[in-house]
Parts: sequence; C-alpha cells; structure tokens
Amino acid sequence: MADGLKVGLAGVGTVGGGLLQLLAARGDTLAARAGRPIEIVAVSTLEDRRNKAVDISTFRRVKDPVALAKDPEIDVFVELMGGVGGVAKASVEAALRAGKHVVTANKALLAHHGTSLATLAEKNGVALNFEAAVAGGIPVVKVIRESLQGNDISRVYGILNGTCNYILTTMERENRSFADVLKEAQAQGFAEADATFDIGGFDTAHKLALLTSLAFGTRVSLDSIYIEGIEAITPADIEAADDLGYRIKLLGVASRTESGIEQRVHPTMVPKHTAIAEVDGVLNSVAIDGDFMGDVVLVGRGAGGAATASAVTSDLIDIARGHILPPFGTKAKDLKPYKKAEMRAHEGGYYIRLSVYDRTGAFAAIATRMAEQGISIESIVQRRPREELPGIDRRHKGSPTTVVMITHQTTEAAIRNALAAIERDGHIDEKPRMIRIEKL
Repeated sequence: MADGLKVGLAGVGTVGGGLLQLLAARGDTLAARAGRPIEIVAVSTLEDRRNKAVDISTFRRVKDPVALAKDPEIDVFVELMGGVGGVAKASVEAALRAGKHVVTANKALLAHHGTSLATLAEKNGVALNFEAAVAGGIPVVKVIRESLQGNDISRVYGILNGTCNYILTTMERENRSFADVLKEAQAQGFAEADATFDIGGFDTAHKLALLTSLAFGTRVSLDSIYIEGIEAITPADIEAADDLGYRIKLLGVASRTESGIEQRVHPTMVPKHTAIAEVDGVLNSVAIDGDFMGDVVLVGRGAGGAATASAVTSDLIDIARGHILPPFGTKAKDLKPYKKAEMRAHEGGYYIRLSVYDRTGAFAAIATRMAEQGISIESIVQRRPREELPGIDRRHKGSPTTVVMITHQTTEAAIRNALAAIERDGHIDEKPRMIRIEKL
C-alpha cells in the first residue's frame, strides 16, 4: 500500500471531532478504499473551542493554523475553523501557496472568496475540496461537478438550512408562532442564540452561491442574491397555504434565464405533492433540473458533526486517490462573469394575503389595481375574521376581513406595483403579505 496521506487539521469542534472519530473507527476500511492510509499528523485548535469528547493528546499540536497550513509534514490542510476572513482565509491561502491540498467546510469563506481561492489552487496544482460546505452530508457538490457533466442544468434549488426547516415544520404541525418555535429551537440546540444568520436566509445564500457557480460555470457572486428570511411567516400564512394545497419552505433557488442567472432566497409555497414538500425537520434537500437526466432530488442530513465529517472524509479519499478536479468543475480562468437576471422580472405565481376593511368599494379597488398590472387571479378566499387567526394582531376597529389570493403566473414587478398601489389606496390595515409560489 502507498504511503499515508498526511493531514493537518485546524479546528476540533463539532465537525473536527466527528472527523477524528470517523477516521479512528474506519481507518482500515478507508485505507482500503483510498488505496493508502489517511493519517492526522497534527492539529491546531483553541483549547476552549475544541470538542471535549475527543482526545487530541496523541497528536502534535501547532498553535498557529497558518503555520500548520505550511507545515512540511502534511499533504492536506483541513480547515474546519469557520469565518469569512481572518485566520481561516490566511491559513487556506498559505496552504494553497505551499502546494498543500485543502479540504474545507467553510461556506462563508468560499461564498466570499471562492473564485480567487480556486484560481490559487489551480495555479499550484492542488485540490480545493468543499463537499461539506453545502448541505452537510448530502453529496451535491460531487453530483453536480462530476455525475451531471453531460447535462445542461437549468435550475438548482433546495432546502439548505435545517434550522429554518425545523421552525417551519413545527409551526405547521403545532400551530405555533415563529417566535415561540424559535425560542424552543434555541433551547434544544437547533438554533444559535443569535439565529439571524440562519433565519434571515444568509446561511442559505452562502450555500446557494456555491451551487450556482457549480451548476452554471460562473464566478461566485454572493452579492447578487436576493435574500429574504422567514421571520415574517405567521400561522395564518401556514394555515392558508395548507388549505390551498401548499407548504411553506425557505428555498434557495438559482435559475438560468434568457437575461442571466437569477439567485434568490425566500420563503416559498411548494405544492404538497412534490418531494421537497415532504422534507421535514432539520433535513436538507437539493434538487437539480438537467436536460438529459431530468430532475434529481437529494435528501439528507445537512448539518451535524457526523454528517459533515462524512463529507470531509469523502474529499480526503478523492485526494488520496489522486482525483483532483477544478474546485467548481470548470477551470477558474474559464468561469464566466456572473450576469444577474433582474429579480423583479421573475415570473411565477404568488400568494397574497390582505387585511381589507369591510367597506363599499374596497374589493373593487383592489381588483382594479390587479387588473392595471395585468395580474390574473387563480383563486380568492375570504377567510374567517382576522382576530380568530393566530399570529395576527388586531390594530384597528372595524374587523377587517382577511382575503387570500393566488395569482396565475405574473412578474415580480407587476405584483410589487399592484401591492404598492393597494397600500396607497388605504383599503387595508396592514402591509400586504406576499409569498412566491415555485413551479416544481
């Protein structure tokens, strides 16, 4: 058997600890599969941030991750520290310049600096692997970068954040408010104490930026993503979606259009009969639309030490086998400039919820504003008095009526223009609620 693949590990938290446990438990099996042993020879970790459940006393300790990245005794630098810049960026760049392969789970680093890091890796003839950075243990990077190369991908979308999916699933099942479920999720460890990064859609956006580059051969462009979180979703929205045959999910969607690439993260109504609607709890799912193979849907654990360590190990095995590919499937110099499709030109159906004053002319005025924008209504439902709906506060006298509309396909610009006009007319007592409906 060939000499071992010598690994330097920076970061021994949940994922790093999981990697050490996996390599210890499956060492012989992995060596047989890789054709050579995979050996951790040194680690770098802050004492107060490491996984106390694993013993690192047998490994050589290197205090500075940048020094470890350049260590002559390692072949691969595994970065599991996290962070957009700082020591994570400095150490990855140092490793690549020193001719060391890099494996990372750092989605934020790659979303901000992926194109430049890929260029550096290719310049030095080494791998930059990041299966663990997108959807945890789901092998979506390998599927797009390798298995689907014969296809022209038109869209990639998915549930990319388990915290949001858990919250929306629990709100639906137990008819509870967003704030209540978030508090529970934080208590159970499914959400961070400051959950803004998750619930605001930013975590999903980082992952979507990488999927977009992989799927469409473009430079990574995080700043081009439209981002909307789940904070405004109410039990009333979830109840209405259920009645209309939909479920609400936070989706990241990247689509190829005639005018460019559209990237968006937002709450979405998906038909109940679709596979992605059935993905509940903390699970993730990624769907890919290709011209020759049709639709592929992957479902699995999108986070956690074991699942993410599994993805890191897959990347290490590829390197041990000498299987080195351009990080984004296309050589960095050949990645196309990102051409953004205007979000307001997005076409699809929409859910609209209005709290309408029960007075003469109100409904006629709303219908007129919709017609002015060429919006056709597929269905309209007048729901029970709004004070009976959970998640809505009564602010004015007169018991406004809750009206839910589903539109036929139209543009985002048309919807926004119509709703702005409806607000100006003064026939509603709160801001209109709009949720996109994705055609799956």
